[in-house]
Amino acid sequence: MSVKNNDPQQSTEPQKGLWGRLRIALQRTRQEIAEPDQEPAPSSVPLTPAPPDERPADEDFWQGLETRLIRADVGVDLASHLLQRTRRLGQNAKRHAVLQALHKEMLRILAPCESPLVIDTSHKPFVVLAVGVNGAGKTTTVGKLAWFWQQKGMQVAIAAADTFRAAAIQQLQLLAQRHNTPVIAQQSGADAAAVVFDAIKWAQAHKTDVVLADTAGRLATQSQLMAELSKVVRVIRKADATAPHEVLLVLDAGIGQNAIQQVEQFQQAVGVTGLVITKLDGTAKGGVVLSLANRFGLPIRFLGLGEQDDDLRPFAADAFVSALLDRES
Repeated sequence: MSVKNNDPQQSTEPQKGLWGRLRIALQRTRQEIAEPDQEPAPSSVPLTPAPPDERPADEDFWQGLETRLIRADVGVDLASHLLQRTRRLGQNAKRHAVLQALHKEMLRILAPCESPLVIDTSHKPFVVLAVGVNGAGKTTTVGKLAWFWQQKGMQVAIAAADTFRAAAIQQLQLLAQRHNTPVIAQQSGADAAAVVFDAIKWAQAHKTDVVLADTAGRLATQSQLMAELSKVVRVIRKADATAPHEVLLVLDAGIGQNAIQQVEQFQQAVGVTGLVITKLDGTAKGGVVLSLANRFGLPIRFLGLGEQDDDLRPFAADAFVSALLDRES
């Protein structure tokens, strides 16, 4: 079964449509790139794009656009590359034509990363391991993912494997209570690998579709926790040799280019099969999505656009770029 962008709330709430929702969430980043002359208006974001800018793209415009791309954390090298390709329009191009060409170049980078997560129902359960550093929104994302798949008729269980923090277990239990999601947990300080193993065995017995495992936040400098994460993967494979079926790295968009180092660290430790990029609504550094796509080419499974359950949305490349550049798709 494929996870598609067909949340029923999107069709009944026009302002929650993907382009409109992205446009709201990416307002701060867009103002860095496409709206340099506009003052921020966080409380009121019109759901229509700005009219085409017919002014010529003079040298000041090109230099300013490169600066704004860098400020939005697209990255110095990528910003330069994007503008080199876009400059083929020539000095007499209109500014709206430049943004149109930039849209095409950004989409060329992002489109290969649009890869909806497929839940293979031949696996009972399909095991998703959520990893990331503290503060990235990992535990909250796990709760939202559980809701997301439950809305599609799947049975979901959560493994509270962040035993390093008692608060994480309590947070998951509170999130799960809202949607009547089973949580398999032990006391704080328990063996995280054992918790995930127990959750998979429980799910196998109850024919549960998906097990979501929340792990402790960690950095590469925390060698003990990184080793524990590798152990979790080894123990998961004792319960199911094909698992984990997905390793989701949860990244906070607000950290900008530091996200690159985190991907490298977790790739080395456990392998990463997909990204979830959170907190896009609270940062002007949303350009890092482009940087990550260009550097790693990993599937971007979901974007976090706010606090509500339905603010976790499957990644759609064209809608993302359209919202970023204020061009309706």
